[in-house]
Amino acid sequence: MRYEHPIGRPGRRVGLLGGSFDPAHEGHAHITREALKRFDLHEVWWLVSPGNPLKENGPRPMEARLARARAVMQHPRVTITDIEARLGTRYTAETLGALFHLYPQVHFLWLMGADNLAQFHRWENWDWIMEAVPVGVIARPGERAAARASPAAQVYRNRRVPGHQARRIMQLDPPAWTLINVPMRAHSSSEIRARGEWGD
Repeated sequence: MRYEHPIGRPGRRVGLLGGSFDPAHEGHAHITREALKRFDLHEVWWLVSPGNPLKENGPRPMEARLARARAVMQHPRVTITDIEARLGTRYTAETLGALFHLYPQVHFLWLMGADNLAQFHRWENWDWIMEAVPVGVIARPGERAAARASPAAQVYRNRRVPGHQARRIMQLDPPAWTLINVPMRAHSSSEIRARGEWGD
């Protein structure tokens, strides 16, 4: 597995899962394995971010988060990278623009949880993201209604691909998004931090 600049092979379908991963846990690994299957992806790249602009407190040091991510997600089709820090990008739209430039022949899919879709309209240039790349939304059972009612989902409601056709998403020009139900594992980064399992 590679941990720095990913190798982007022409024609590959690559899911991008961004986040602070503070800390990475089995829930992240579980949705990654599901995304590989459900969206018919060749690979998933974990974009371990320098920090989330929407969060007040910064995450732990990058090297610690990368090490934890490597321990949690060991899969031949998953790359863990700190490319956002290397590129100096702060927002998802900036990162995507840089990745499009670096990997013009790679087909990307932005992956996010239903909770992120609910606040997606607060992201910098969120509408550009929707217009630039297909989006795969992964929902826990019971989260679908709130995600579908979100401002972003309403604006792009006519571009939604039914969940049972999620494997088609990469064949479509954006804007195109889909929402799939994935039974979740009982893990969350905030709970792990609260229990003190993610040491300082």
